[in-house]
Amino acid sequence: MSDSNEKKTPVAEIGTAEATTEDLGSSFNSKRWLSSFTADKPTPVLQKHGSGGNSMDDGLFVDYDFPMGDMILQPAMEWRRPKDICPSAQFIVDGATRMDVCQGVLNDCWFLSAVASLSLYRPLLERVVPNGQSFQEGYNGSFYFQFWQYGEWEKVKVDDLLPTQKGKLIYLCSSEKREFWSALLEKAYAKLKGGYRALNMGFPHEAMVDMTGGITEVLTVASLPKDLAAFLKPILAKGALINCANCQGPLEERNEFGILFRHAYSVTGLENVKTKYGTVELVRVHNPWGKMEWEGPWSDMNGPEWSHVREEEQKRLDRVQKEDGEFWMAVSDFRQNFESMEVCHLSEETLSEPGATQRPWNCTMHHGSWVPHISAGGSPKGGWFWQNPQFHLTLLEEDDDPSDPELTCSFLVALMQKHQRLRGVHLGIGLDIYKAASECSYLSSLDLSLRRPLISTQGYAQRTEVVIRGRLAPGHYVIIPSTADTNQQGEFILRVLTEKGNNATPAEKPGTEVNSPTQISLLQPSFPHLSALPSPEATRQLFKKHRNKKGECRPLELLNLLTEAIKGGVLGGSEKKLVLEHCKSFVVLTDSRGLAQLDWQGFQALWDKIRKWTDIFLTFDKNKSQLLEYPEVSPALKAAGMGVDDFILELIGLRYTEPDMTVSYPGFLYLLMKLDSMIHKFQAYDIVGMGTISVSYRQWLHMTMYN
Repeated sequence: MSDSNEKKTPVAEIGTAEATTEDLGSSFNSKRWLSSFTADKPTPVLQKHGSGGNSMDDGLFVDYDFPMGDMILQPAMEWRRPKDICPSAQFIVDGATRMDVCQGVLNDCWFLSAVASLSLYRPLLERVVPNGQSFQEGYNGSFYFQFWQYGEWEKVKVDDLLPTQKGKLIYLCSSEKREFWSALLEKAYAKLKGGYRALNMGFPHEAMVDMTGGITEVLTVASLPKDLAAFLKPILAKGALINCANCQGPLEERNEFGILFRHAYSVTGLENVKTKYGTVELVRVHNPWGKMEWEGPWSDMNGPEWSHVREEEQKRLDRVQKEDGEFWMAVSDFRQNFESMEVCHLSEETLSEPGATQRPWNCTMHHGSWVPHISAGGSPKGGWFWQNPQFHLTLLEEDDDPSDPELTCSFLVALMQKHQRLRGVHLGIGLDIYKAASECSYLSSLDLSLRRPLISTQGYAQRTEVVIRGRLAPGHYVIIPSTADTNQQGEFILRVLTEKGNNATPAEKPGTEVNSPTQISLLQPSFPHLSALPSPEATRQLFKKHRNKKGECRPLELLNLLTEAIKGGVLGGSEKKLVLEHCKSFVVLTDSRGLAQLDWQGFQALWDKIRKWTDIFLTFDKNKSQLLEYPEVSPALKAAGMGVDDFILELIGLRYTEPDMTVSYPGFLYLLMKLDSMIHKFQAYDIVGMGTISVSYRQWLHMTMYN
């Protein structure tokens, strides 16, 4: 099974998806994986400690889909299960902590510093490292972990065969020799990224987003306020994860005080420490190597300053006089010895799990897309900027900050482009925030020509995510995400964090905008679905009306909801072509929980697709017949980012058209849902983009029968 030369963009959905070895494939099939153990050159071997037997013969799970081709091979490397490394192996010993993370030969301190920060918050860590796994009860040689990918949590299953040399782990390990959760987490993350080699060099904020779903700012320490402690305190109080680095020297050489250059550290605490001579502000920092600490004032090993601190105070700080990778330093020294910080902000939903003590930011998330000739207007320098998606931001409640005399509202806006890494293309993306003309208004090209953005990203960056932080007075604003050039196709997630219950919603564009007679044919509404589908608030009321007692929509309830939604718009009448079979597919292909029903978040993910696909349908329905002629299908699919070859187009004609070779509006949604789902699944299996996949009999039946 292979794809065309053109890579398709999969669509992530909100919820919890499972991407295990049984349900998540790889381009490295079992034959290629096994060939790495039988080549003539020295290769790693699967070795069962104390015997010449192969661990693949022990009856335990073996992950043939792990991308072995990207391994960094070490001489005489053996793959052993934890019980063959340590007979008393445990998954977790006395709880998972930041001290369980010690770096091996990989240059993945960026990943390990993120894990160390994550371990400070048990609810966060337990989402990534689920409870109930062990080497005793129910053990079968497999473990699973969860990572956040474009708005959903993906489950990654791996075996527990770990690379060793002379009986010791060569990659990540725990300071507690019996403990293996951190080593297995590293293996699962390597699988997600395409192999251990993919973890060589990176940025902590990438790993923090993958493990929290948070929003990460990259800051330079020199640009931060003079009172650095006052800046850090509320950020840490909101539960943010912070990493830092010094980039002023050669890779992982040390400065005069022992701080490694170009090496990721975690900021794990900030305290006012009482001494005989007064109070001192200290920041706690963790080195994922588990060694090589700060050697300046307040050093764990040689800092005379600790002699002026009472023993009870030192116990309160959990200060220990040994080289374990964690140390305290004065805030002023922190500023002098670290150059950059990456701050991962967490939402209220993330940290309001049982056991959490923080109530941080409120988060609003929307999935959107730039569709060429419809909603991909490019930068403000061009004439089509107004066509980009617009989101209305309402700030009504000012912060609870007595030090802020202006009574403003703090917020963060993050724009993340989806799946561009898989396609090998990073668009230049940017954000602009304008004052709204009125409540719930949409800014026209004339409005935008008369306004300057209040806050913007100052240009375009070819990054996965761009973030802006701001403070504005209570009021109404418009957020416009855009690409550097017009008609660039892509999908994105827009997330807005606010301190209080403020809100962000898609802005509705009114009718056709005409500035001159020559523009009448060009300036069509950039969002035609507004005339065909209910407003966001009306849609929410429809969901409340049709959902069941558990607050969910099953296929029959979705059929009734969509029928009512379509009746009232310009596509009224086409709802007669909508059938229960369509809605069954809409539900099961959206609800990754396997319950065949949609909660509000799942329905929002489906509705975002329906709105986008409705825009495309109305654009290509040239004669307004509520039907697409067969020749119109191919360009419509291309506009949706799902271009297919002539053979597939012929199959679509046989399977999805009416007797007269037209495609109805419900049939078009049904076709795109099926095609989008299969593309998404293929991309999930084809982890490293080889264009071919290997699936098991069970995987094949799951894909073909449950859709």
